[in-house]
This record gives sequence, structure tokens and C-alpha cells, in this order.
Amino acid sequence: MGIKNEMKIEFMSKSQNEAFARIVIAAFVSQLDPTIEELADIKTAVSEAVTNSIIHGYEGKNGYIKMIARLLDDDTVEIEVIDEGKGIEDVAQARKPLFTTKPELERSGMGFTIMETFMDSLDVYSELGKGTKVVMTKRIRRS
Repeated sequence: MGIKNEMKIEFMSKSQNEAFARIVIAAFVSQLDPTIEELADIKTAVSEAVTNSIIHGYEGKNGYIKMIARLLDDDTVEIEVIDEGKGIEDVAQARKPLFTTKPELERSGMGFTIMETFMDSLDVYSELGKGTKVVMTKRIRRS
């Protein structure tokens, strides 16, 4: 499948950059003329992925998060959120609803569930000590 357009950004793992990532992805995806609902779904999924990198990947320490987005020929957006944080010990367990490694932070443990709900596909690749890559896709439906 061909790529119509692609962008890559890298930003520090600071909580204020979560909003920045949402704005960037919204501006990029707007080329496909998504509905307000589709755009909100994508922004929410990106927000969850970036927040996971900040809270769990880097545990509040400074690091960098990469976000790569591609617009594919079939009006699908593919988004990668990549960190070089601590990684996830058990990806299958982490993807279960309400699972959290940080209950003291009152996190809901719904990040991956939200990403799965709002996107068409979600893949999570992680290696302990090396980081995590979240890959999400969503097809923009033409009316």
C-alpha cells in the first residue's frame, strides 16, 4: 500500500506535550477530511499512547517520544508512538481493561482499551529496557 504523505516529530516526555501531540495529529489527519468524531477518536488514541509513554515508559523522567504518521492510499491513517523507556514486561496483561502498574497514581488502566475502541487496529511492540512502539490505524470513511 502506498503512502500519500508522512510526518515525523520528536518531543520530550513532558505532560504538556500530550496536548501538542493531539494538535499535531489533528492538523496532519485533516488532509483526509475526517468527521469531527473520527478526528476526536484519533486525538484521544494518540493522547492515551503519549500519556502511557510519559507515565509508564519514562516514569516521569526525561526522555523523548517519537510520533510518526502516514496517510495511506486507502484513506487510512497509520500512527506510531515510540519511546525508549523501560518497556512493558507483559504486553498481553497490559492490554487487559483496568490493568495498571501505577494504582497509586489513580490511573484507570484503560489506555490500551481506549486505543482499541477508537482505532481500527492496535499493535503493541515492547522490549524490557528498550522501549515500546504502539502502532494504530484508522480508515477515514468517505460519505
